[in-house]
Amino acid sequence: MNKPPDVLIIGTGIAGLTFALGAAEHGEILIVTKRESQDGSTVRAQGGIAAVLSKDDSFLEHIEDTHNAGAGLCHDIVVDLCIRQAPHAIEWLVQCGVDFTRSANGEYDLGREGGHRQRRVARVGDMSGAELERVLLERVREHPNIRIMQWHTGIDLITMSKYGGPDRCVGAYVLNEKTGDVQKILARCTVLATGGAGKVYLYTSNSDVATGDGLAMAYRAGAEIANMEFYQFHPTVLYEPRAKFFLISEALRGEGAVLCLPSGEPFMKRHHEMADLAPRDVVARAIDYEMKRTGSDFVLLDATSKSKEFLRERFPGIYAECLKFNIDMTSNAIPVVPAAHYMCGGVTTDLHGRTTLPGLFAIGEVACTGLHGANRLASNSLLEAVVFARRASEKVGQMLTEAGQEPVPDVPDWEIGSAQPSEEQVVVAHSWDEIRHLMWNYVGIVRSESRLRRAARRIAVLEEEIREYYWQHTVTRDLLELRNIQTVAELIIASAASRRESRGLHYTIDYPESRKEFARDTVLKRGVIAHLRS
Repeated sequence: MNKPPDVLIIGTGIAGLTFALGAAEHGEILIVTKRESQDGSTVRAQGGIAAVLSKDDSFLEHIEDTHNAGAGLCHDIVVDLCIRQAPHAIEWLVQCGVDFTRSANGEYDLGREGGHRQRRVARVGDMSGAELERVLLERVREHPNIRIMQWHTGIDLITMSKYGGPDRCVGAYVLNEKTGDVQKILARCTVLATGGAGKVYLYTSNSDVATGDGLAMAYRAGAEIANMEFYQFHPTVLYEPRAKFFLISEALRGEGAVLCLPSGEPFMKRHHEMADLAPRDVVARAIDYEMKRTGSDFVLLDATSKSKEFLRERFPGIYAECLKFNIDMTSNAIPVVPAAHYMCGGVTTDLHGRTTLPGLFAIGEVACTGLHGANRLASNSLLEAVVFARRASEKVGQMLTEAGQEPVPDVPDWEIGSAQPSEEQVVVAHSWDEIRHLMWNYVGIVRSESRLRRAARRIAVLEEEIREYYWQHTVTRDLLELRNIQTVAELIIASAASRRESRGLHYTIDYPESRKEFARDTVLKRGVIAHLRS
Protein backbone atom coordinates (compact mmCIF):
# COMPACT_ATOMS: atom_id res chain seq x y z
CA MET A 1 0.00 0.00 0.00
CA ASN A 2 1.10 3.55 -0.56
CA LYS A 3 -0.38 6.17 1.77
CA PRO A 4 -1.66 4.57 5.00
CA PRO A 5 -5.37 5.11 5.74
CA ASP A 6 -6.33 7.28 8.67
CA VAL A 7 -8.50 4.49 10.04
CA LEU A 8 -8.35 0.72 9.56
CA ILE A 9 -11.62 -1.11 10.25
CA ILE A 10 -11.67 -4.89 10.46
CA GLY A 11 -15.19 -6.16 9.75
CA THR A 12 -18.15 -5.19 7.58
CA GLY A 13 -21.17 -5.83 9.79
CA ILE A 14 -23.54 -3.16 11.09
CA ALA A 15 -20.97 -1.83 13.59
CA GLY A 16 -18.10 -1.49 11.10
CA LEU A 17 -20.25 0.07 8.39
CA THR A 18 -21.90 2.53 10.79
CA PHE A 19 -18.51 3.57 12.13
CA ALA A 20 -17.09 3.98 8.63
CA LEU A 21 -19.87 6.34 7.54
CA GLY A 22 -19.24 8.59 10.54
CA ALA A 23 -15.44 8.54 10.48
CA ALA A 24 -15.25 9.06 6.70
CA GLU A 25 -16.19 12.69 7.24
CA HIS A 26 -12.82 13.17 8.94
CA GLY A 27 -10.35 11.02 7.01
CA GLU A 28 -9.54 8.12 4.69
CA ILE A 29 -11.07 4.81 5.76
CA LEU A 30 -9.96 1.30 4.80
CA ILE A 31 -12.21 -1.65 5.68
CA VAL A 32 -10.90 -5.20 5.45
CA THR A 33 -13.12 -8.28 5.63
CA LYS A 34 -12.12 -11.90 5.37
CA ARG A 35 -14.77 -12.96 2.89
CA GLU A 36 -17.42 -11.05 0.95
CA SER A 37 -18.60 -7.84 2.62
CA GLN A 38 -22.05 -9.23 3.48
CA ASP A 39 -20.88 -12.59 4.89
CA GLY A 40 -21.05 -11.71 8.59
CA SER A 41 -23.67 -12.20 11.29
CA THR A 42 -25.61 -8.98 10.69
CA VAL A 43 -27.41 -10.40 7.67
CA ARG A 44 -28.69 -13.27 9.84
CA ALA A 45 -30.32 -11.02 12.43
CA GLN A 46 -34.06 -11.47 12.16
CA GLY A 47 -35.76 -9.61 15.00
CA GLY A 48 -34.61 -6.00 14.68
CA ILE A 49 -33.55 -3.13 16.94
CA ALA A 50 -35.02 -2.49 20.39
CA ALA A 51 -36.02 1.15 20.96
CA VAL A 52 -38.71 3.07 22.80
CA LEU A 53 -40.90 4.21 19.91
CA SER A 54 -44.41 3.79 21.31
CA LYS A 55 -46.42 6.01 23.64
CA ASP A 56 -47.20 2.89 25.68
CA ASP A 57 -43.50 2.31 26.34
CA SER A 58 -40.90 4.20 28.37
CA PHE A 59 -37.14 4.47 28.73
CA LEU A 60 -37.51 3.29 32.33
CA GLU A 61 -39.22 0.05 31.30
CA HIS A 62 -36.61 -0.69 28.60
CA ILE A 63 -33.84 0.04 31.12
CA GLU A 64 -35.45 -2.24 33.72
CA ASP A 65 -35.95 -5.04 31.20
CA THR A 66 -32.28 -4.79 30.18
CA HIS A 67 -31.13 -4.97 33.80
CA ASN A 68 -33.45 -7.86 34.59
CA ALA A 69 -32.08 -9.87 31.66
CA GLY A 70 -28.49 -8.95 32.57
CA ALA A 71 -28.79 -10.52 36.03
CA GLY A 72 -27.14 -7.72 37.99
CA LEU A 73 -24.04 -7.17 35.83
CA CYS A 74 -25.20 -4.46 33.40
CA HIS A 75 -23.39 -1.14 33.83
CA ASP A 76 -25.93 1.53 34.81
CA ILE A 77 -24.41 4.40 32.83
CA VAL A 78 -24.09 2.29 29.67
CA VAL A 79 -27.65 0.99 29.81
CA ASP A 80 -29.08 4.46 30.39
CA LEU A 81 -27.01 6.01 27.58
CA CYS A 82 -27.71 3.30 25.02
CA ILE A 83 -31.45 3.10 25.57
CA ARG A 84 -31.99 6.84 25.60
CA GLN A 85 -30.08 7.14 22.31
CA ALA A 86 -31.98 4.26 20.69
CA PRO A 87 -34.68 6.42 19.01
CA HIS A 88 -31.94 8.63 17.53
CA ALA A 89 -30.22 5.49 16.18
CA ILE A 90 -33.46 4.50 14.45
CA GLU A 91 -33.82 8.00 13.00
CA TRP A 92 -30.26 7.86 11.63
CA LEU A 93 -30.90 4.50 9.99
CA VAL A 94 -34.07 5.85 8.39
CA GLN A 95 -32.03 8.77 7.01
CA CYS A 96 -29.61 6.21 5.56
CA GLY A 97 -32.51 4.60 3.73
CA VAL A 98 -33.69 1.77 5.99
CA ASP A 99 -37.43 1.29 5.44
CA PHE A 100 -38.67 -0.13 8.73
CA THR A 101 -41.99 -1.98 8.62
CA ARG A 102 -44.90 0.28 9.51
CA SER A 103 -48.58 -0.30 10.22
CA ALA A 104 -51.45 1.20 8.21
CA ASN A 105 -51.37 4.42 10.28
CA GLY A 106 -47.71 5.03 9.41
CA GLU A 107 -46.34 4.19 12.86
CA TYR A 108 -43.66 1.55 13.40
CA ASP A 109 -45.06 -1.98 13.44
CA LEU A 110 -43.16 -3.02 16.54
CA GLY A 111 -42.42 -6.61 17.54
CA ARG A 112 -42.07 -8.09 21.01
CA GLU A 113 -39.44 -10.59 22.08
CA GLY A 114 -38.43 -12.51 25.20
CA GLY A 115 -37.66 -10.40 28.26
CA HIS A 116 -39.49 -7.33 26.88
CA ARG A 117 -42.67 -6.21 28.60
CA GLN A 118 -43.60 -3.98 25.67
CA ARG A 119 -43.55 -4.07 21.90
CA ARG A 120 -40.40 -2.13 21.09
CA VAL A 121 -38.53 -3.97 18.32
CA ALA A 122 -38.26 -1.92 15.11
CA ARG A 123 -37.99 -4.40 12.27
CA VAL A 124 -37.85 -4.84 8.51
CA GLY A 125 -40.15 -7.83 8.05
CA ASP A 126 -38.59 -10.86 9.71
CA MET A 127 -35.15 -10.42 8.11
CA SER A 128 -34.09 -7.06 9.52
CA GLY A 129 -30.35 -7.66 9.51
CA ALA A 130 -30.19 -8.40 5.81
CA GLU A 131 -31.85 -5.08 4.95
CA LEU A 132 -29.72 -3.10 7.41
CA GLU A 133 -26.58 -4.62 5.90
CA ARG A 134 -27.75 -3.93 2.34
CA VAL A 135 -28.55 -0.27 2.98
CA LEU A 136 -25.41 0.54 4.97
CA LEU A 137 -23.16 -1.30 2.53
CA GLU A 138 -24.73 0.71 -0.29
CA ARG A 139 -24.02 3.99 1.55
CA VAL A 140 -20.44 2.90 2.27
CA ARG A 141 -19.75 1.98 -1.35
CA GLU A 142 -21.00 5.40 -2.42
CA HIS A 143 -18.63 7.28 -0.11
CA PRO A 144 -15.43 8.53 -1.77
CA ASN A 145 -13.40 8.29 1.45
CA ILE A 146 -14.11 4.60 2.12
CA ARG A 147 -12.43 1.62 0.51
CA ILE A 148 -13.20 -2.07 1.14
CA MET A 149 -10.74 -4.97 0.70
CA GLN A 150 -12.47 -8.36 0.65
CA TRP A 151 -10.84 -11.75 1.26
CA HIS A 152 -8.35 -10.28 3.73
CA THR A 153 -7.99 -11.88 7.17
CA GLY A 154 -6.46 -10.16 10.17
CA ILE A 155 -3.46 -11.99 11.63
CA ASP A 156 -2.24 -9.80 14.48
CA LEU A 157 -2.45 -6.21 15.60
CA ILE A 158 0.71 -4.13 15.23
CA THR A 159 1.81 -2.54 18.51
CA MET A 160 4.72 -0.15 18.92
CA SER A 161 5.70 -1.72 22.25
CA LYS A 162 6.98 -4.74 20.32
CA TYR A 163 9.49 -2.45 18.62
CA GLY A 164 10.57 -0.45 21.66
CA GLY A 165 7.97 2.29 21.36
CA PRO A 166 4.93 3.19 23.49
CA ASP A 167 2.12 0.70 24.09
CA ARG A 168 -0.01 1.71 21.13
CA CYS A 169 -1.79 -0.05 18.25
CA VAL A 170 -0.83 1.30 14.82
CA GLY A 171 -2.53 -1.17 12.48
CA ALA A 172 -2.52 -4.87 11.65
CA TYR A 173 -0.84 -7.59 9.63
CA VAL A 174 -3.41 -8.97 7.20
CA LEU A 175 -3.44 -12.09 5.01
CA ASN A 176 -4.51 -11.61 1.39
CA GLU A 177 -6.21 -14.94 0.84
CA LYS A 178 -6.22 -14.63 -2.95
CA THR A 179 -2.43 -14.25 -3.19
CA GLY A 180 -1.24 -15.74 0.09
CA ASP A 181 0.76 -12.58 0.81
CA VAL A 182 0.80 -10.89 4.20
CA GLN A 183 0.29 -7.12 4.09
CA LYS A 184 1.30 -4.59 6.69
CA ILE A 185 -1.51 -2.03 7.08
CA LEU A 186 -0.64 0.97 9.23
CA ALA A 187 -3.27 3.43 10.46
CA ARG A 188 -3.68 6.21 12.98
CA CYS A 189 -6.65 4.35 14.51
CA THR A 190 -7.58 0.67 14.30
CA VAL A 191 -11.15 -0.50 14.85
CA LEU A 192 -12.22 -4.06 15.60
CA ALA A 193 -15.73 -4.79 14.30
CA THR A 194 -15.18 -8.50 13.81
CA GLY A 195 -18.32 -9.86 15.49
CA GLY A 196 -18.56 -12.92 17.67
CA ALA A 197 -17.13 -16.41 18.00
CA GLY A 198 -20.02 -18.86 17.67
CA LYS A 199 -17.87 -21.29 15.67
CA VAL A 200 -16.01 -22.14 18.88
CA TYR A 201 -19.06 -24.33 19.60
CA LEU A 202 -20.22 -27.36 17.66
CA TYR A 203 -23.69 -25.93 17.05
CA THR A 204 -24.18 -22.24 16.33
CA SER A 205 -26.53 -19.85 14.56
CA ASN A 206 -23.53 -17.78 13.45
CA SER A 207 -22.02 -17.60 9.99
CA ASP A 208 -18.78 -19.45 9.23
CA VAL A 209 -16.72 -16.27 9.71
CA ALA A 210 -17.55 -16.00 13.45
CA THR A 211 -14.27 -17.36 14.81
CA GLY A 212 -13.41 -14.70 17.39
CA ASP A 213 -10.64 -13.15 15.29
CA GLY A 214 -10.79 -9.63 16.72
CA LEU A 215 -11.11 -10.84 20.30
CA ALA A 216 -8.09 -13.13 19.99
CA MET A 217 -6.02 -10.46 18.24
CA ALA A 218 -6.84 -7.93 20.97
CA TYR A 219 -5.98 -10.40 23.73
CA ARG A 220 -2.63 -11.26 22.16
CA ALA A 221 -1.88 -7.53 21.86
CA GLY A 222 -2.52 -7.02 25.59
CA ALA A 223 -6.00 -5.47 25.59
CA GLU A 224 -8.35 -6.23 28.46
CA ILE A 225 -11.12 -8.82 27.94
CA ALA A 226 -14.21 -9.30 30.13
CA ASN A 227 -17.14 -11.63 30.85
CA MET A 228 -16.29 -14.43 28.43
CA GLU A 229 -18.20 -16.99 30.49
CA PHE A 230 -21.46 -15.42 29.31
CA TYR A 231 -22.07 -16.95 25.90
CA GLN A 232 -25.70 -16.75 24.87
CA PHE A 233 -27.35 -19.77 23.31
CA HIS A 234 -30.35 -18.90 21.16
CA PRO A 235 -33.14 -21.20 22.33
CA THR A 236 -34.73 -21.85 18.94
CA VAL A 237 -32.63 -22.86 15.96
CA LEU A 238 -34.25 -25.05 13.30
CA TYR A 239 -33.50 -28.73 13.92
CA GLU A 240 -32.72 -29.76 10.37
CA PRO A 241 -29.13 -30.72 9.38
CA ARG A 242 -29.57 -29.47 5.82
CA ALA A 243 -30.56 -25.99 7.13
CA LYS A 244 -27.17 -25.39 8.78
CA PHE A 245 -28.76 -24.02 11.95
CA PHE A 246 -31.26 -21.52 10.62
CA LEU A 247 -32.47 -19.17 13.34
CA ILE A 248 -36.15 -19.15 14.31
CA SER A 249 -36.72 -15.62 15.59
CA GLU A 250 -37.79 -14.97 19.16
CA ALA A 251 -40.41 -12.69 17.65
CA LEU A 252 -42.41 -15.82 16.82
CA ARG A 253 -42.85 -16.47 20.54
CA GLY A 254 -43.58 -12.76 20.93
CA GLU A 255 -46.61 -13.32 18.71
CA GLY A 256 -47.87 -16.31 20.69
CA ALA A 257 -45.88 -19.37 19.59
CA VAL A 258 -45.47 -21.96 22.36
CA LEU A 259 -42.62 -24.36 23.15
CA CYS A 260 -43.76 -27.98 23.53
CA LEU A 261 -42.33 -31.42 24.06
CA PRO A 262 -42.50 -33.78 21.06
CA SER A 263 -45.68 -35.12 22.70
CA GLY A 264 -47.27 -31.68 22.26
CA GLU A 265 -47.16 -30.76 25.97
CA PRO A 266 -46.21 -27.10 26.68
CA PHE A 267 -43.47 -26.85 29.31
CA MET A 268 -42.21 -23.27 29.79
CA LYS A 269 -44.71 -22.40 32.56
CA ARG A 270 -42.85 -24.91 34.73
CA HIS A 271 -39.63 -22.93 34.33
CA HIS A 272 -40.50 -19.21 34.50
CA GLU A 273 -43.39 -16.87 35.26
CA MET A 274 -43.06 -15.29 31.79
CA ALA A 275 -43.31 -18.77 30.25
CA ASP A 276 -42.37 -18.65 26.55
CA LEU A 277 -41.36 -14.99 26.82
CA ALA A 278 -38.78 -15.58 29.55
CA PRO A 279 -35.22 -14.25 28.96
CA ARG A 280 -33.09 -16.32 26.60
CA ASP A 281 -30.86 -17.86 29.26
CA VAL A 282 -33.89 -19.27 31.04
CA VAL A 283 -35.48 -20.60 27.85
CA ALA A 284 -32.26 -22.22 26.61
CA ARG A 285 -31.68 -23.97 29.95
CA ALA A 286 -35.31 -25.09 30.07
CA ILE A 287 -35.07 -26.65 26.60
CA ASP A 288 -31.74 -28.27 27.48
CA TYR A 289 -33.29 -29.70 30.67
CA GLU A 290 -36.37 -31.04 28.91
CA MET A 291 -34.34 -32.61 26.10
CA LYS A 292 -32.12 -34.41 28.62
CA ARG A 293 -35.08 -35.41 30.78
CA THR A 294 -37.06 -36.89 27.91
CA GLY A 295 -34.13 -38.09 25.77
CA SER A 296 -35.41 -36.11 22.80
CA ASP A 297 -33.13 -34.56 20.19
CA PHE A 298 -35.35 -31.47 19.90
CA VAL A 299 -38.45 -29.69 21.16
CA LEU A 300 -41.26 -28.12 19.14
CA LEU A 301 -42.19 -24.49 18.57
CA ASP A 302 -45.91 -24.36 17.83
CA ALA A 303 -47.34 -21.24 16.16
CA THR A 304 -50.39 -22.89 14.67
CA SER A 305 -52.74 -20.97 16.97
CA LYS A 306 -52.18 -17.99 14.66
CA SER A 307 -53.87 -17.76 11.28
CA LYS A 308 -52.06 -18.95 8.17
CA GLU A 309 -52.37 -15.50 6.62
CA PHE A 310 -50.82 -13.82 9.67
CA LEU A 311 -47.82 -16.18 9.80
CA ARG A 312 -47.10 -15.90 6.07
CA GLU A 313 -47.29 -12.10 6.18
CA ARG A 314 -45.50 -11.52 9.51
CA PHE A 315 -42.76 -14.14 9.05
CA PRO A 316 -42.23 -14.59 5.30
CA GLY A 317 -38.54 -15.44 5.58
CA ILE A 318 -38.99 -18.07 8.28
CA TYR A 319 -42.04 -19.51 6.51
CA ALA A 320 -40.14 -19.84 3.23
CA GLU A 321 -37.03 -21.37 4.84
CA CYS A 322 -39.04 -23.97 6.78
CA LEU A 323 -40.99 -24.85 3.66
CA LYS A 324 -37.71 -25.75 1.93
CA PHE A 325 -37.50 -28.67 4.34
CA ASN A 326 -41.18 -29.66 4.07
CA ILE A 327 -42.14 -27.94 7.33
CA ASP A 328 -45.29 -25.85 6.96
CA MET A 329 -45.29 -23.69 10.09
CA THR A 330 -48.90 -22.69 9.49
CA SER A 331 -50.07 -26.26 10.15
CA ASN A 332 -47.15 -27.98 11.92
CA ALA A 333 -44.88 -27.21 14.86
CA ILE A 334 -41.23 -26.43 14.06
CA PRO A 335 -38.53 -28.71 15.54
CA VAL A 336 -35.93 -26.54 17.34
CA VAL A 337 -32.80 -26.82 19.49
CA PRO A 338 -30.55 -24.27 21.27
CA ALA A 339 -27.30 -23.19 19.58
CA ALA A 340 -24.46 -20.78 20.40
CA HIS A 341 -25.62 -17.37 19.29
CA TYR A 342 -24.09 -14.28 20.90
CA MET A 343 -20.94 -13.37 22.81
CA CYS A 344 -21.95 -11.12 25.70
CA GLY A 345 -18.35 -10.64 26.80
CA GLY A 346 -15.54 -9.22 24.68
CA VAL A 347 -12.86 -6.55 24.50
CA THR A 348 -13.61 -4.02 27.23
CA THR A 349 -14.37 -0.49 26.03
CA ASP A 350 -15.31 2.88 27.44
CA LEU A 351 -18.31 4.97 26.39
CA HIS A 352 -16.54 5.91 23.15
CA GLY A 353 -15.45 2.44 22.06
CA ARG A 354 -11.86 2.86 23.24
CA THR A 355 -10.12 -0.29 24.50
CA THR A 356 -7.39 -0.41 27.14
CA LEU A 357 -4.81 -0.47 24.31
CA PRO A 358 -4.27 3.08 22.97
CA GLY A 359 -5.09 3.45 19.29
CA LEU A 360 -7.45 0.46 19.32
CA PHE A 361 -11.27 0.70 19.30
CA ALA A 362 -13.79 -2.16 19.48
CA ILE A 363 -17.47 -1.99 18.49
CA GLY A 364 -20.33 -4.42 18.04
CA GLU A 365 -20.30 -8.00 19.30
CA VAL A 366 -16.52 -8.11 19.74
CA ALA A 367 -16.78 -5.36 22.38
CA CYS A 368 -17.83 -5.62 26.01
CA THR A 369 -19.45 -2.26 26.73
CA GLY A 370 -21.29 -3.33 29.88
CA LEU A 371 -24.73 -3.15 28.23
CA HIS A 372 -25.56 -6.86 28.28
CA GLY A 373 -24.22 -7.95 31.67
CA ALA A 374 -24.66 -11.67 32.21
CA ASN A 375 -27.29 -12.08 29.49
CA ARG A 376 -28.25 -9.95 26.48
CA LEU A 377 -31.83 -8.74 26.18
CA ALA A 378 -33.22 -9.64 22.74
CA SER A 379 -32.62 -7.05 19.98
CA ASN A 380 -30.32 -4.92 22.15
CA SER A 381 -27.29 -6.06 20.12
CA LEU A 382 -27.94 -4.21 16.86
CA LEU A 383 -28.88 -1.22 18.99
CA GLU A 384 -25.55 -1.36 20.84
CA ALA A 385 -23.66 -1.69 17.56
CA VAL A 386 -25.22 1.45 16.05
CA VAL A 387 -25.08 3.61 19.20
CA PHE A 388 -21.46 2.85 20.07
CA ALA A 389 -20.22 2.83 16.48
CA ARG A 390 -21.56 6.36 16.08
CA ARG A 391 -20.03 7.47 19.40
CA ALA A 392 -16.70 5.88 18.49
CA SER A 393 -16.66 7.54 15.07
CA GLU A 394 -17.25 10.92 16.71
CA LYS A 395 -14.33 10.36 19.08
CA VAL A 396 -12.02 9.18 16.27
CA GLY A 397 -13.04 12.19 14.17
CA GLN A 398 -12.09 14.45 17.06
CA MET A 399 -8.75 12.64 17.49
CA LEU A 400 -7.92 12.89 13.78
CA THR A 401 -8.70 16.60 13.77
CA GLU A 402 -6.56 17.27 16.83
CA ALA A 403 -3.64 15.19 15.54
CA GLY A 404 -3.55 16.94 12.16
CA GLN A 405 -1.28 15.16 9.67
CA GLU A 406 0.88 13.49 12.30
CA PRO A 407 2.58 10.57 10.48
CA VAL A 408 2.06 6.93 11.43
CA PRO A 409 5.33 5.38 12.66
CA ASP A 410 6.73 2.64 10.46
CA VAL A 411 7.39 -0.92 11.58
CA PRO A 412 9.00 -3.95 9.88
CA ASP A 413 7.13 -5.97 7.28
CA TRP A 414 5.82 -9.44 8.10
CA GLU A 415 8.63 -11.95 8.47
CA ILE A 416 8.01 -15.45 7.16
CA GLY A 417 11.18 -16.83 8.74
CA SER A 418 11.65 -20.57 8.16
CA ALA A 419 7.91 -21.33 7.92
CA GLN A 420 6.90 -23.69 5.13
CA PRO A 421 3.52 -24.47 3.49
CA SER A 422 1.78 -27.35 5.24
CA GLU A 423 1.02 -30.61 3.51
CA GLU A 424 -1.04 -31.88 6.45
CA GLN A 425 -4.18 -29.75 6.62
CA VAL A 426 -5.85 -32.69 8.39
CA VAL A 427 -4.06 -31.53 11.55
CA VAL A 428 -5.92 -28.20 11.40
CA ALA A 429 -9.27 -29.85 10.65
CA HIS A 430 -8.89 -32.39 13.45
CA SER A 431 -7.94 -29.78 16.08
CA TRP A 432 -10.79 -27.54 14.94
CA ASP A 433 -13.33 -30.35 15.41
CA GLU A 434 -11.88 -31.34 18.78
CA ILE A 435 -12.17 -27.82 20.18
CA ARG A 436 -15.77 -27.42 19.04
CA HIS A 437 -16.85 -30.80 20.47
CA LEU A 438 -14.97 -30.10 23.71
CA MET A 439 -16.64 -26.71 24.15
CA TRP A 440 -20.11 -28.07 23.37
CA ASN A 441 -19.80 -31.03 25.77
CA TYR A 442 -17.96 -29.38 28.67
CA VAL A 443 -18.53 -25.61 28.47
CA GLY A 444 -22.06 -25.36 27.06
CA ILE A 445 -25.42 -24.39 28.50
CA VAL A 446 -24.90 -26.32 31.77
CA ARG A 447 -21.43 -26.59 33.32
CA SER A 448 -19.65 -28.18 36.28
CA GLU A 449 -16.25 -27.82 37.90
CA SER A 450 -15.16 -31.28 36.78
CA ARG A 451 -16.16 -30.58 33.15
CA LEU A 452 -14.32 -27.26 33.20
CA ARG A 453 -11.17 -28.92 34.61
CA ARG A 454 -11.23 -31.48 31.80
CA ALA A 455 -11.73 -28.73 29.25
CA ALA A 456 -8.87 -26.64 30.69
CA ARG A 457 -6.43 -29.56 30.61
CA ARG A 458 -7.22 -30.47 27.02
CA ILE A 459 -7.26 -26.89 25.71
CA ALA A 460 -3.81 -26.32 27.25
CA VAL A 461 -2.43 -29.30 25.30
CA LEU A 462 -4.11 -28.09 22.11
CA GLU A 463 -2.71 -24.59 22.62
CA GLU A 464 0.82 -25.99 22.69
CA GLU A 465 0.23 -28.16 19.61
CA ILE A 466 -1.36 -25.30 17.64
CA ARG A 467 1.37 -22.84 18.62
CA GLU A 468 4.07 -25.23 17.41
CA TYR A 469 2.22 -25.87 14.14
CA TYR A 470 1.62 -22.13 13.64
CA TRP A 471 5.30 -21.20 13.81
CA GLN A 472 6.35 -24.06 11.53
CA HIS A 473 3.96 -23.29 8.67
CA THR A 474 2.94 -20.32 6.54
CA VAL A 475 -0.38 -18.82 7.53
CA THR A 476 -3.70 -19.69 5.91
CA ARG A 477 -7.19 -18.57 6.88
CA ASP A 478 -7.97 -22.00 8.32
CA LEU A 479 -4.85 -21.95 10.48
CA LEU A 480 -5.54 -18.41 11.68
CA GLU A 481 -9.14 -19.27 12.56
CA LEU A 482 -8.01 -22.39 14.45
CA ARG A 483 -5.51 -20.34 16.43
CA ASN A 484 -8.24 -17.83 17.27
CA ILE A 485 -10.94 -20.27 18.36
CA GLN A 486 -8.39 -21.96 20.62
CA THR A 487 -7.69 -18.61 22.27
CA VAL A 488 -11.41 -17.87 22.63
CA ALA A 489 -12.03 -21.32 24.11
CA GLU A 490 -9.23 -20.78 26.63
CA LEU A 491 -10.71 -17.44 27.69
CA ILE A 492 -14.23 -18.84 28.07
CA ILE A 493 -13.01 -21.78 30.13
CA ALA A 494 -10.84 -19.60 32.41
CA SER A 495 -13.66 -17.12 32.96
CA ALA A 496 -16.22 -19.83 33.68
CA ALA A 497 -13.90 -21.59 36.13
CA SER A 498 -13.35 -18.37 38.08
CA ARG A 499 -17.09 -17.68 38.57
CA ARG A 500 -18.24 -20.01 41.35
CA GLU A 501 -21.91 -19.21 41.13
CA SER A 502 -24.73 -19.37 38.59
CA ARG A 503 -25.72 -16.07 37.01
CA GLY A 504 -27.36 -15.27 33.70
CA LEU A 505 -25.87 -17.38 30.93
CA HIS A 506 -23.35 -19.07 33.23
CA TYR A 507 -24.99 -22.00 34.99
CA THR A 508 -22.99 -24.55 36.99
CA ILE A 509 -24.48 -27.51 38.84
CA ASP A 510 -21.88 -27.08 41.60
CA TYR A 511 -23.05 -23.55 42.48
CA PRO A 512 -26.70 -23.31 41.33
CA GLU A 513 -27.39 -20.00 43.12
CA SER A 514 -26.12 -16.47 42.49
CA ARG A 515 -23.77 -15.09 45.12
CA LYS A 516 -23.45 -11.42 46.07
CA GLU A 517 -19.64 -11.45 46.07
CA PHE A 518 -19.65 -12.41 42.38
CA ALA A 519 -21.80 -9.51 41.22
CA ARG A 520 -18.77 -8.22 39.29
CA ASP A 521 -17.22 -8.46 35.85
CA THR A 522 -14.71 -11.20 35.12
CA VAL A 523 -11.63 -9.54 33.63
CA LEU A 524 -8.77 -11.19 31.76
CA LYS A 525 -5.53 -9.82 30.37
CA ARG A 526 -2.59 -11.52 28.72
CA GLY A 527 -0.57 -13.16 31.48
CA VAL A 528 -3.34 -12.67 34.04
CA ILE A 529 -6.14 -15.21 33.59
CA ALA A 530 -9.41 -14.37 35.30
CA HIS A 531 -9.85 -12.05 38.22
CA LEU A 532 -12.99 -10.21 39.22
CA ARG A 533 -13.46 -6.44 38.91
CA SER A 534 -15.98 -4.45 40.90
